[in-house]
Amino acid sequence: MDPTAKDEMQPSLPPGPEWPEQERAEQLARGAALKWASGIFYRPEQLARLGQYRSREVQRTRSLEARIKSVVQSYLEGVKTGVWQLAQALEAVQGAREALGQARGLLRGMAKAVQTLEPLREQAVQHKQLQALSQLLPRLRAVPAAVVHAQTLIDAHRLLEAYVSLRELEQLQEETWASLGGLELPVFEGLGPLAEALGQAVEATVGAAGQLAREDPALLVAAVRVAEVEAGRTTSLEQAPRDWRQRCLRALEEGLERVHFGTPLLPGPGALAGWLEALRVALPAELATAEALIAPCCPPHYKVVRLWAHTLHGGLRRCLQQFLEGPELGASDAFTLLHWALHVYLGPEMMGSLELGPEADVSQLEPLLTLENIEQLEATFVSKVRASVVQWLQKALEGEVAEWGREREPDTDPSGFYHSPMPAIVLQILEENIRVTSLVSESLQRRVHGMALSELGAFLRSFNDALIRFSRDHLRGEAVVPHYVSYLLAALNHQSALSSSVSVLQPEGVVSGALAPVEAALDELQRRICRLVLEALLLELQPLFATLPSRRWLSSPELLNNVCERTARFCRNFWRVRNPAFQVLLAETERAVVLQYLCALMQGRLVCRGADERNQAAERMQQDATQLRDLFLDLGLEESAHCAPVLLTLRKLLNLHDPTMLGLEVASLRQQFPDVSEEHVSALLDLRGDVSREQRQAALSSLQDGPQPSPRAGRRALFSLVPAPTPSPSSCLFSGSCA
Repeated sequence: MDPTAKDEMQPSLPPGPEWPEQERAEQLARGAALKWASGIFYRPEQLARLGQYRSREVQRTRSLEARIKSVVQSYLEGVKTGVWQLAQALEAVQGAREALGQARGLLRGMAKAVQTLEPLREQAVQHKQLQALSQLLPRLRAVPAAVVHAQTLIDAHRLLEAYVSLRELEQLQEETWASLGGLELPVFEGLGPLAEALGQAVEATVGAAGQLAREDPALLVAAVRVAEVEAGRTTSLEQAPRDWRQRCLRALEEGLERVHFGTPLLPGPGALAGWLEALRVALPAELATAEALIAPCCPPHYKVVRLWAHTLHGGLRRCLQQFLEGPELGASDAFTLLHWALHVYLGPEMMGSLELGPEADVSQLEPLLTLENIEQLEATFVSKVRASVVQWLQKALEGEVAEWGREREPDTDPSGFYHSPMPAIVLQILEENIRVTSLVSESLQRRVHGMALSELGAFLRSFNDALIRFSRDHLRGEAVVPHYVSYLLAALNHQSALSSSVSVLQPEGVVSGALAPVEAALDELQRRICRLVLEALLLELQPLFATLPSRRWLSSPELLNNVCERTARFCRNFWRVRNPAFQVLLAETERAVVLQYLCALMQGRLVCRGADERNQAAERMQQDATQLRDLFLDLGLEESAHCAPVLLTLRKLLNLHDPTMLGLEVASLRQQFPDVSEEHVSALLDLRGDVSREQRQAALSSLQDGPQPSPRAGRRALFSLVPAPTPSPSSCLFSGSCA
């Protein structure tokens, strides 16, 4: 290449600062060169080497220019080659376009030729169809007769032969359809109903599998084979597939449900137990039949035993759901269904049988009863049982109340204690209902247990109310009972029997505090009976205590003798009460007598006129305390439960000769009886008759200034139940705890 050409090919730099980046680069390069030169030639001795640096930089500049020229020349050669290739490509494209134009012209000419041949083609197609139709005409004429023959075979239950005939007709239909180019002939219109009739026959045959497996297994096998062959068939016709296999499986399920759970077979009211017992026998037998007879007649993928187990379970489940949606069940039916569904059905006699192989797959079955069903049945059972228990307890109470008005004393047991079968009947009724529910589930047992305790509490309240009415009518004279107290004592024995045996209502696993409300009701009943007995006693004793204290009382023991005689006569039948109620009743009786004595003492009827009368009063109180102690010891009261010793403490207060020492005695009295009040002490000081105002104030101040009484376990109120200074006789009756 000549130098002129080279110069022409060399790129020239732009005349002005069209590229800001290039100008900035040149400025940076010049600045860097100046910085370098200033650093190199800073010292004079380095100026001698200036020529060397200049020659070196000239060589470097020439080397860079040579490399740049080489790169630019290579670039220009590549561009020249590309331009040449583009020219060649343009020539090829122009040639191809000319060839495509020639081909387009040829195709237009051929299209016109094809249009002239279209009538000839249609004639050829018609000729071909007529030729095929002429060949198939003998077979087409036989189609109606073949349809009738196939229907006859279906009616005769010759299913395999009928299916073969149907397939031959359908193959002929496919050949005709393909030969005639998709043209349907009227002669084949009967194939659709014929196929449906065969499908229904197969479905009906399989639906009676349980019966046919015993009587005609060949027919069952034929029906199953027809369904299986049909499942593998393909057709060129545009027909919906006939899914006879699924129809057979549905027929097996529907036939099985129809046999065992059809509408006419549903039990009526009261017949549930018999129906469930029949199912207990029938369902395992049905599963055994499926495994031994039906499964060999069907392909393995039918999983007949699993199908049987799940179908029977599903049918029974739906049947029970329908049954529960009907009229409400009685208690017996609800209990029977719960026990059967939760225990018998899953037990070894049915779905839990060891003879039932793993192919039954019973572990995948849904619960026979849902949680809502179980809740509904338990609520129904508890509601019905509650109504029955209320009736039984009401009858037991009415029978007991009816005996209270008899002319003879209550019945006794061989030991002589008053006795009645009512407590045993009540507990037996409740205990049997609780015990029988343990056969079903813990939840039902807890429900019935709660119901039983609730109804027992209601019964005790009714018993309490009946005793109140009984006492009210007797005391008012509306219905005088000859043996009023004896029947109250018998009622106390009933309470003791219930209290000692109520623990039988506590099943295992139930919290111990569940009986607390019942025990509280029993305690309240015991207090009520004791109160009624003591009211009858005090009615007899109040006239005697009306003259105490008095001058006659000071001089003669006759007054308290009469009290003891009447008390002993009143308590003569207390021995017929069983312990511990016997001790409780005696203790309350003794306490009531002592309280009545204290009430009379606080009335202010007597004021001692001298030391002699004070000594007489103190001596009389000591004798009275001893007489009361002996009386109740003879009756059988334990000495530790006596209240009469309070009279000995009061005797010391009366027998004190120096009134200035009364403060010590009052403080001692408060230590023994913390509930004593200033009014009580003032009434006792009035009885002495020799206490001045200052002495009285000093004695009363000792109640507040003295040491506080020490608490003692089991200490019971005494003086707080004694009104002062002018109580009414009836207000002296004990109204605190009787236990």
